[in-house]
Amino acid sequence: MKKIIFIAIALLSVSISTAQNSDKAESLLDDVYNKVKGYDNIFVDFKFVLNNQEADINDETRGDVTMQGDKYVANFFGAQQLYDGSKVYTIVPENEEVTIEDKSDDENTITPSKMLTFYRQGHTYIWDILQNIQGRKIQFIKLTPIDTNTEYESILLGIDAETKHIYKVIETGKNGTLTTITVNSFKTNQPLSKTLFTFDENKYKDEGYYIIRN
Repeated sequence: MKKIIFIAIALLSVSISTAQNSDKAESLLDDVYNKVKGYDNIFVDFKFVLNNQEADINDETRGDVTMQGDKYVANFFGAQQLYDGSKVYTIVPENEEVTIEDKSDDENTITPSKMLTFYRQGHTYIWDILQNIQGRKIQFIKLTPIDTNTEYESILLGIDAETKHIYKVIETGKNGTLTTITVNSFKTNQPLSKTLFTFDENKYKDEGYYIIRN
């Protein structure tokens, strides 16, 4: 009987500790979200690494994105993607083509405008390790998808404990792919051109681009 009581107490202690860690993680993520939502616009310069040892894939590149509300302009893998609040425009200079399509309504699609807020829904949270990276304290939160049909097993979100800005995102895929995004530069409330999120179709037609509408 005493053994059963001790086991019950131990399980209860683990349960309480897990709940406390989950609450701490959610509280920090709330701080990050509120900080992000307080900015008029955000510019992020980042490094992107895709690694799959089994498939012998190790790709590394850099990119940047400017966001204001849901609108964004992203430069990535030699292409530019622009969302003006209605349409998504993907511009590929190498192919001299522009693809125009409606915004995806798929909640599981991580767009640049969701880059800093995607963790708000669909995950459970666990307080993970604290790392000192170049003098910065980076607190990691482990996100596990509630939907078991997702293509990834977990995401580690590294948050600067002082600024409450996201520093690193590490996604572990079910196929063994490890995707890492590291923020090199994070700027806020920058002066933006009034036409930054406006697509000028005539400009690209004049330059001989092929326009594809999906």
